[in-house]
Amino acid sequence: MGLPRVSLGAYAFGYVAVRLLSFGKGYKECDRDMVNYWFRRFGAGSIEESESQGWVSDKEVDLMRDIYFEKDYGILHERVEGGTCEVFEYGSSTGNIRHMFIRREIPINIGDTIYYDLITPYDYGGPVIEACRAGEKGKLIEEFEEAFGDYCWQNHIVSEFVRFHPLVENARDFERCYQVAHSRNTVGTNLKHYKDPFMEEFSKSARKSIRRAFRAGVEFEVIEGPIDLGDFRRIYYSTMDRKRAPDFYYFGDEYFENCLRFFRENIALVEATYQGKTVASGLYFTYNDMIHAHLSGTLADYLHLSPAYVLKYAITLWGKKRGYALIHHGGGITKSKNDSLYRFKQKFGKNTGFQFHTGRKVWNKEIYRRLCLAKGVGEDRGFFPAYRA
Repeated sequence: MGLPRVSLGAYAFGYVAVRLLSFGKGYKECDRDMVNYWFRRFGAGSIEESESQGWVSDKEVDLMRDIYFEKDYGILHERVEGGTCEVFEYGSSTGNIRHMFIRREIPINIGDTIYYDLITPYDYGGPVIEACRAGEKGKLIEEFEEAFGDYCWQNHIVSEFVRFHPLVENARDFERCYQVAHSRNTVGTNLKHYKDPFMEEFSKSARKSIRRAFRAGVEFEVIEGPIDLGDFRRIYYSTMDRKRAPDFYYFGDEYFENCLRFFRENIALVEATYQGKTVASGLYFTYNDMIHAHLSGTLADYLHLSPAYVLKYAITLWGKKRGYALIHHGGGITKSKNDSLYRFKQKFGKNTGFQFHTGRKVWNKEIYRRLCLAKGVGEDRGFFPAYRA
């Protein structure tokens, strides 16, 4: 689904090109600092730079790949976010950056021109440095900002909201390009460094609830590559009803069908059963050595059995046996450390946490001002972009 290449001409250090393209082949190279982060995180020391150029080799790049940067993941969330998934690639002799986003039409008329804004597909992503000459990261970011700014101007893109990846920590690299802010903390279960994550990562109260659930007769099953998500959808929707969730979280049948279409081999479906009935279910994405909690639900009549705790135990046991390094559970609904969802997730990762950051950028200040004026809202209100409030 590649789009035409946009040539930006020749620069002092060679030909520079910007293009929109499909993102299915993954990364070829990636920034040394970010790869070293993963080596440190999972106890593999550090990597050596190439003696001549400072590029990272293909062997290390697999550590930086994640499902959130796959083009199919962006396509999966086109209807959810209300736009079209595209990928912008910048390359020069300094390095390469890829940036996947959803382009959305702004439903406000300003003259005869249709304007757009950008948002990261649901959960995480943002621009990622794929390759960079040693010591020239700042220069590469400046080049990217100029090139992407030109692209946004030419394509009537007004603003952008980025959900940076808390594990990759790409927010650190782009804090001079975007207005970066800490949104909330997230939780993980470290499977690599703990021989028994159940005892070392789970809280005492969580372990007690799980043992009580087993005594009551709750059982579990982990289904790899499921062929159907019917029971899961039913339980998930009932949970959203009980919590009075916004419409955004009611992913339609097409969404779940596409989950299987694009990522069936990357799905682990966890079910907790009681007296032969599925009473809780969790959908997890697996990718390389990572497990991501995506969606889950529990039937109201069985909450007293704590089946949601059993789901966490099941994916931990399964992931540990199969050599995964980390389960990322995500964070809470709010930034507060007392957020109930965040505190629940902490029960399964008392030693492992991350920081989730967002980024804001107004690429066309004059049109942004006029859009806010047309909507009757102030430009500096908390919601971004303000004209969508």
